[in-house]
Amino acid sequence: MADRDFYEVLGVARDASAAEIKKAYRKLAVKFHPDKNPGDHEAEEKFKELGHAYEVLSDADKRAAYDRLGHQAFTSGAAGGGGGDGGFGGFHDPMDLFSQVFGSAFGGGFEEFFGGGRRQRSGKQRGSDLRYDLEITLEEAARGSEKELEIEHFNACSNCNSTGSRGGGGTRPCSSCGGRGVVARQAGIFVQQTTCPECRGAGEVVSDPCAACGGDGRVQKPSRIRIRIPAGVEDGTRLRSSGNGDAGVRGGPAGDLYVFLHVREHDVFEREGSDLFCEVPLPFSTAALGGELEVPTLEGSASIRIPAGTQGGTLFRLRDRGVPALAGGRKGDLHVKVQVEVPTRLNGDQQDKLREFSESIGEHNSPMQESFFQKAKRFFGS
Repeated sequence: MADRDFYEVLGVARDASAAEIKKAYRKLAVKFHPDKNPGDHEAEEKFKELGHAYEVLSDADKRAAYDRLGHQAFTSGAAGGGGGDGGFGGFHDPMDLFSQVFGSAFGGGFEEFFGGGRRQRSGKQRGSDLRYDLEITLEEAARGSEKELEIEHFNACSNCNSTGSRGGGGTRPCSSCGGRGVVARQAGIFVQQTTCPECRGAGEVVSDPCAACGGDGRVQKPSRIRIRIPAGVEDGTRLRSSGNGDAGVRGGPAGDLYVFLHVREHDVFEREGSDLFCEVPLPFSTAALGGELEVPTLEGSASIRIPAGTQGGTLFRLRDRGVPALAGGRKGDLHVKVQVEVPTRLNGDQQDKLREFSESIGEHNSPMQESFFQKAKRFFGS
């Protein structure tokens, strides 16, 4: 990490302005922040690297020293004299640097931004947001419905009333970090500060931890949650159930539950926006003579009038028989494509009558066939 050029780390030119450097840092720091990449060691290292690069290049004196001496400007040898560019000390905690840069933009906290946030000095911490994938039918998506979900998540501990304390003893400063919430360690030429593993950044620990929750103020158990699915939702719609994520640590606010809807493929209908499409077989006799055809809809069956001589592939529209718009307004339409069904397994008598019928109408009663052969003659020049 120490060998990479700081300008390269931030992706800026060597003559970049302070505003350009800050903009590049903000963009990349958000991308690689540990709270957005839990368990990703590579992202954590990149986040630290970004913090070191920004700390140097955002300070005019440190940047000037770095431009002259490179990384040697921050080694212990450089601090002793010679070049006169030392004396800068080790690097600060990248988390603290991030807080300084983003603090004003997020009111000093990152809970809403990262969906989980960092622990406050009081020991309280917002609970994590949770995701639940729910499969529903097209009918449920069109009409709306209510669902009961069973989820395993952190709930407020009733044994200690979410305080984490068994007998109300409260908290005491963490002995591992002296109440700072961070611990420092030497890593080569750098002094790195990391979140204290004992108090997890709170700077304090519960003096008499609750036996049920171990001092967290929350326990993991299943819960049943009812959600309302509005009419008109589509595949991929995200619903938010406020406060139904993980309970916060030691009385911190609960996270939210995000329900992602997946609409099951339908046997009959296909959906495009608020419109529905389906194909319906049309008897050969009805196509030739006309009549009524019963077609399916989401509300039951409906009847459409088939004109005599209807061809296969003809599209009929039934207004307001589609899906309601999620944002309100009229329903979509149902588009029915008819496919003429050719009879099979004819007996001898039926075949004779069909040949007789075919000979009696001739080609003049087959407009599509007549049009095709006229075009074919022009194409072949005969």
